Amino acid sequence: MALIPVEEARARILQGVKPLRSEDVKLELALGRVLAKPLKAVRNQPPFDASAMDGYAVIAADVASVPATLRLIGLSAAGHGFKGRLKRGDCVRIFTGAPVPKGADAVIIQENTEASGKAIRILQPATPEQNIRFAGLDFRKGDPLLPAGLKLGARDIGLAAAANAPKLAVRRRPVVALIATGDELVLPGGKPRADQIVSSNSNALAAMAEHLGATVINFGIVPDNLKATERAVARAAKADILVTTGGASVGDHDYVQAALKNSGVAIDFWKIAMRPGKPFMYGRRKSQHVLGLPGNPVSSLVCARLFLKPLIDALLGLPVGDDLVEARLGTSMKANDSRQDYVRATLVEAPDGSRTVTPFATQDSSMQRTFREAQALIVRPPQAKVAVQGDVVKILRLDF
Repeated sequence: MALIPVEEARARILQGVKPLRSEDVKLELALGRVLAKPLKAVRNQPPFDASAMDGYAVIAADVASVPATLRLIGLSAAGHGFKGRLKRGDCVRIFTGAPVPKGADAVIIQENTEASGKAIRILQPATPEQNIRFAGLDFRKGDPLLPAGLKLGARDIGLAAAANAPKLAVRRRPVVALIATGDELVLPGGKPRADQIVSSNSNALAAMAEHLGATVINFGIVPDNLKATERAVARAAKADILVTTGGASVGDHDYVQAALKNSGVAIDFWKIAMRPGKPFMYGRRKSQHVLGLPGNPVSSLVCARLFLKPLIDALLGLPVGDDLVEARLGTSMKANDSRQDYVRATLVEAPDGSRTVTPFATQDSSMQRTFREAQALIVRPPQAKVAVQGDVVKILRLDF
């Protein structure tokens, strides 16, 4: 099977993908979820004319000329509005957020008054509407508040609460099943033999998928055995996305491809013209997407960033873009071969917004410490010519 370009692989993975169904969740559980239906206001906010200050509700015409003395006839507090109506010469003690009494059309702040029993001396004149928040100032019934496709943050939750929405319609979280394969692997905390290593892919991929908005089922480590791999693949049949790591090649101990095919997965493509991540594999089993990631940790995570992230975004109804931005090289880079290269690099952003990226000297796909210290991947297209310091290149931020 010939190597295919990264852009083609991405397009084939996303072909025909539609957002998952919606579900209603309580407002307190909606943070980070993706809104499936737009939210419209079903009430005015504020629902009544409210005072913006502590002071006295008055009729502006009574205090057009000051000083003026008014009769105190009551009090309006938040949650306890004044029930009567002001007549000429009246005033009502009022607090911030309290309903403005009927008949009043202005609020005098308390610093501009003097109280003596029921006689309130007004020291500053008022104009109509002064210090009043009118009903619907923030939003009115029927106003659009939150659009569909929005990943909900704290301010969005606050607005929905103000709109009296106890529940929101959000996209169901995609379920991602993870299977790591290899007799050489032991779980973190285990005691590896001299010929074994500690598995890290599942933990990193689970964290990434959850960060992107998915629900993760981690099936742990599966030994290099066809039947065991088939059983794990069968257990993951109900997941929206099945992600395997390792074992996708055609060596004597690689059983993932055979297990997937035997389980009804139609392999779309295998091997991509990229580095790291060449042995990436993709297929489908009915509506399930199957991503076979390389076993090398950096290769696995780079492939997840390029292919798993846009797939999860598409299932959640989020916009899918290439996320590439430009930066200038901090050092020279040699010419590239026929594969698209993703080079780990440091990223420095200047106050003026300009960016400088400098690749690490060593790019081995097993080096997780370097990957952790990188802030970006420099994208080197196939057959890219020698680049010198200061040249503009495309980069992909590492934001997970």
